[in-house]
Amino acid sequence: MQLNWKLALALLAVLCLQLAQGSELNWDAASGPEMGLQMAAHLAPSTPKDVQETAAMAVISRVIGERSSQLFKVQVNKNMDLRSFQISMLDDGRILLMGWDGVSVCKALHHYLKYVLNKDVDWFKMRIELPTNLQLPNVTIESKSASPIIYHQNVCTWSYSFAWWGIEQWRRHLDWMALMGISLTIAPVQEAIWVKVYTDMGLRMEEIDEHLAGPAFQAWQRMGNIRGWAGPLTPAWRRYQLLLQQEIITAQRNLGMSVALPAFAGHVPRALKRLNPESTFMEVQRWNQFPDRYCCGLFVEPTENLFKEIASRFLHNIITKYGSNHIFFCDPFNELEPPVAKPEYMRSTAAAIYESMRGIDPQAIWLLQGWMFVKNPFWTTDMAEAFLTAAPRGRILVLDLQSEQFPQYELTRSYFGQPFIWCMLHNFGGTLGMFGSAKLINSGIEEARRLPNSSLVGTGITPEGIGQNYVMYSFTLERGWSNTSLDLDSWFTNFSHSRYGVKDERLEQAWLLLKNSVYSFRGLQKMRGQYVVTRRPSFNQEPFTWYNASAVLDAWHLLLTFRAIIPLEDNRYEIYEHDLVDITRQFLQISADQLYINLRSAYRKRQVSRFEFLSVKLLKLFDDMELILASSRNFLLGNWLQQAKQAAPNTGQQRNFEFNARNQITAWGPDGQILDYACKQWSGLVSDYYRPRWRLFLEDVTVALHAGRPFNGTAFKLKVSHEIELPFSNKDDVYPVTPVGNTWLISQDIFETWKGYSKDTLFLHNNRLSVPQKAGPK
Repeated sequence: MQLNWKLALALLAVLCLQLAQGSELNWDAASGPEMGLQMAAHLAPSTPKDVQETAAMAVISRVIGERSSQLFKVQVNKNMDLRSFQISMLDDGRILLMGWDGVSVCKALHHYLKYVLNKDVDWFKMRIELPTNLQLPNVTIESKSASPIIYHQNVCTWSYSFAWWGIEQWRRHLDWMALMGISLTIAPVQEAIWVKVYTDMGLRMEEIDEHLAGPAFQAWQRMGNIRGWAGPLTPAWRRYQLLLQQEIITAQRNLGMSVALPAFAGHVPRALKRLNPESTFMEVQRWNQFPDRYCCGLFVEPTENLFKEIASRFLHNIITKYGSNHIFFCDPFNELEPPVAKPEYMRSTAAAIYESMRGIDPQAIWLLQGWMFVKNPFWTTDMAEAFLTAAPRGRILVLDLQSEQFPQYELTRSYFGQPFIWCMLHNFGGTLGMFGSAKLINSGIEEARRLPNSSLVGTGITPEGIGQNYVMYSFTLERGWSNTSLDLDSWFTNFSHSRYGVKDERLEQAWLLLKNSVYSFRGLQKMRGQYVVTRRPSFNQEPFTWYNASAVLDAWHLLLTFRAIIPLEDNRYEIYEHDLVDITRQFLQISADQLYINLRSAYRKRQVSRFEFLSVKLLKLFDDMELILASSRNFLLGNWLQQAKQAAPNTGQQRNFEFNARNQITAWGPDGQILDYACKQWSGLVSDYYRPRWRLFLEDVTVALHAGRPFNGTAFKLKVSHEIELPFSNKDDVYPVTPVGNTWLISQDIFETWKGYSKDTLFLHNNRLSVPQKAGPK
């Protein structure tokens, strides 16, 4: 196959980099920690240290401002231990932040800000104000990451959270990643490259358009789950995404981060069979009941010559556009059943996929999501071993995607020697709801490190969506850096100090109450965030909780009581208000679950007056939830929709982009295929989507009760789908993008109201919300 001069230069650059880092990788005899250190060094970009220092200094300037940044000096020192930093004071009074790479330097800054100056960041606060007369404390601190690799991102995050981001939002997030010490991530944008590959192979543009999904659903089209849904993509949007990702990758590598790029997994447009009738294609199984028009693309057998040709074309173009860190990701069977259930097939398939990468980059490492093994009976020990050992040891790096709840490294005997990263998934679909497993994370990472013959090389976070439960991600990343378990009480206490800028036992107690309740989950129930308030109404729901709701009520009361002590400077009060909205929303969510249990009981006992009483209370709850959510900029539907429309390349595309945004968080498909999976408790969505569904349900049940006949749940499903759920995707109502109302006053009023309701015997009626706690993972 002929290469143009640009491709040749790109490949030459890759080969030069390989020669500089050593041409062969031999990890057969390496222990997990040794392999992790070697792999981290192998993947690290060869960015000059002065470029990394400049990039790190730019992060500092953005986080604390140009004036305050002059108080610090940065230095990248490759003679230090990998992923380590040192903090000390220079003779001129400045603080020296020295690290193995730019990321380690930024991690040092975060440590100094949080644990010396008592100031912290989060996803919604990436600017810290330092006093003009600040005298920097003189400290000497040395720290080395116990995880050679610290990973962040899920392929789904790019659709659930990043779908509409521009460079400014990305810049803030990249700064946050650097402060957290993240050293490996992914860059999945590939649509413009696929258009080039497919057109070069002879496909018509309309055939490609039938394959590529809309901007909010690209993650699943990339994995072969769906095709064409909510598309097409315009050339302008594809070009914009490519340029944006180039800018993101450059910023990441300038800091010393490694970036995994997409490789070919075998999923292709159906029209490709027209051009290659002699090749072997398998039709992909139907995913989540998507109709023919949007499902069941084709899978090219990796052992076919056509697979090798496509993989070569694709990776050549990927490297030309994005460079390479020798690591590529693809998932041929993510939530898809392999076509042949034989170990030899799995071995030859994995070997062919790996060889397609190695053929372009002899030092390639395949980054693989371990999600396909979770609770899937197809993947017997023989199947998994055949697949994972098809490449030499160290050439497949597995993301153990949900280690905190369903770890697979134990079942696969540490992935049969292949290195893996312990990950906290935590969130599905970007849904809201306070929960987490702090104790399991604290102990689980240590257990993985101590596993006999462990091949653990890193830790990370893999949320499907961000923007919620920041405390869990902050904790997990710090735990991954630490070589010992953290004291949970001390960590949560310090979290309240650095978050609000004030040391107060009562605020500490609020977070300890949350630590021991919502953040103490230990079980095997699937946490999908689909609570009563955000699920399609029916009498078949089984809400559960693992903690006493009074702990949330008490923590809420403590936050309300001590408003006056929260500093106004440095946007601390805004963070406080965010937490106040979140905990108010959480208690209302719990109360809705309780109301539901009692409503169901009243219906089954034919208690009409009690059912009507509780119905009024549930609708009141939705009104109160709408009020509190509307008071915070971080809980507004309007922001999500406005960002989608602003991301559209032209006014003509705004309608489709808004459709994408609306459909993803509600129906998730043409007919509600994954209804409410990515639900959001946002102002606007509560008032115009969730409340109308429940109002319709309560009205229909009330009519049935008065008529003395059973409620027809099947008829209601059709009714609510056609009247509320599906029409919402096509609406064009404009929602506020600025908050309304005083958060504290609204929260205080709701607190007094619902505290009173919780004592009402008619409200309770001796029906408690509880589900027996199942045994958790070891």
